Amino acid sequence: MNRLPPATPIEVWFQDEMRVGQKNGLVYQWAKKGTRPRQPKDQRYDNAYLFGAVCPSRDTGVAVIMPNADTEAMQMHIDEISPAVMSGAHALIILDKAGWHTTGKLKIPSNLTLVPLPPACPELNAAENIWQYLRQTYLSNRVFENYEALLDACQDAWRRLLAEVGRITSVATREWATVGQ
Repeated sequence: MNRLPPATPIEVWFQDEMRVGQKNGLVYQWAKKGTRPRQPKDQRYDNAYLFGAVCPSRDTGVAVIMPNADTEAMQMHIDEISPAVMSGAHALIILDKAGWHTTGKLKIPSNLTLVPLPPACPELNAAENIWQYLRQTYLSNRVFENYEALLDACQDAWRRLLAEVGRITSVATREWATVGQ
């Protein structure tokens, strides 16, 4: 890694991916006492991967929806994150050690540094809480008519997250990961 000029602003981003599929999860829901609310459950297996990265200090994020979780998909995601970093800033991308995150085949832009987390520590990655929020709020208790509907739902959920002013900051801020405060 090259040395950065001393006054370079640093952004901390959290990156991860989640599988969203027709065989989706169920979450708790409110119901009148003594009733059993119906929850749809799909038995088909189409799925997609939502690669997402969030910067809590700027309350923003970048995502791509891919058919697979692999090196090609990760490269496309990195290529989307790089221009989203504030001009003149350098971003630390905190992520887990999935094989497609650690491969030497990735071409990392000069304004990004990948920072892998220790093994078996998903609680350190704030993106996990973003996934939990998206599933509970927009993606659970649904049956997707087809693969395109699944992709549309992922896109809609991500756009709605970005539209909620302050939501990324409130869900993903980690005191230990703040820079210069």
